[in-house]
Amino acid sequence: MLVISILTLLIASISAFLSLNTQEEIVKVSSGFMSALLFFLTLIVAPWPLKLGLISIPLLWTRLSNWSTQKGIN
Repeated sequence: MLVISILTLLIASISAFLSLNTQEEIVKVSSGFMSALLFFLTLIVAPWPLKLGLISIPLLWTRLSNWSTQKGIN
C-alpha cells in the first residue's frame, strides 16, 4: 500500500511540475487536473504516517516562513 501511495505521489509531483513549467494551455490544464486528482488519491489510500507528513509539511512551511519574516523585522 505504501508503494502505491508513493508512486501516485511521484506521478502527481511530476504532473504538477509539468503544469507549472509548460507553455501549452491544454497540457497545463490537464496536468494540473491530473496532479490534483492523484494527490487526493494519495491522501485517500496512504497510510497514516504518510498522510500526516503530507499535511504537516505545508503547515510547518507557513509557520517557519512567518517566523523568519518576523525575526527579520525585529
